[in-house]
This record gives sequence, structure tokens and C-alpha cells, in this order.
Amino acid sequence: MHSLLIELAALVGSHLKQRQWMISTAESCTGGLVASALTETSGSSLYFERGFITYSNLAKQQMLGVPEKILHKYGAISEQTARAMAQGALHRSNAQISLAITGIAGPGGGSIEKPVGTVCFGWALAQADGSEDMREETQHFRGNRHAIREAAVDHALRGVLKLL
Repeated sequence: MHSLLIELAALVGSHLKQRQWMISTAESCTGGLVASALTETSGSSLYFERGFITYSNLAKQQMLGVPEKILHKYGAISEQTARAMAQGALHRSNAQISLAITGIAGPGGGSIEKPVGTVCFGWALAQADGSEDMREETQHFRGNRHAIREAAVDHALRGVLKLL
């Protein structure tokens, strides 16, 4: 993993520690790279609560509670699925913030509608009143599988910083 990603993850961790918040992650195409980056720094147990790697649709349903109807209607690579993943990670942890990533890192698996490099993100932030601030977006990254996955990790972590 690139050292800049580890530095970015450490910055996220520092901001989380200042707020005494925990983060949980839900990852598909990145296969745990966000969790790995966040836990690379000593003391990460003060801000990293847990990570879910949900590569299959069944795992998304069973581990995160992503509704089958969302997966059927929008597909695994969609903002709706990323949102449901982030919400599921938040609800199934003791974290105050969560992030989710689902996408097509390639080299195969893409389509005209969703080409290789399409990555959907979701972020959920617990509010004091019990509600959640939810964000989701789609990005299109270029490069090989490794580059797409690292770009997705970078974008997900920068999204957390925006919420903090």
C-alpha cells in the first residue's frame, strides 16, 4: 500500500481520536484495504471499531442487511447499495461514522453502463438525535486493478475527512 494512503489514514485516525469517535468500514472491491490503511498506525484501536468485507451480494445481505430489493433493482455497484452498506456498517457496530465501497476494479466485470473503474461510495454519520447524515457518490477511476483500488481507498478516506 502506498505510503501516502497510510499517511491519509493516520490523519483520519487523528481527527477521529480528537472527537473520541470510532469508524467502521464496509468494503467490496477494495477487499479490506481501507481497514488495513486505518489500522496501519499504532493506536488505531482508539478509532477503528470493525471492518466488513462483503464481496458477494449474499454477504452484503447477511452481514450488513442490504435489502435484496436494492441489489435486484440497482445492482451491487450502485449508490443505493453503497448507502445501504454504510448504514448497515453503522448499525452493526459501535461506531459513530462508517464508510462503504462497492465497485468494479477490473480488469473484467465492466459493462457499458458500469465500466471498469466505476466505484460507488457511501458514508454514514450518527447524529446526536439518533438520525444519520448519509452521503453517497460515484466515481470513475482509470488504471489497472491496483490503481483503481488505491484511488478508491484515497477517495473514501477523503470523504470521511469532509464529514469531520
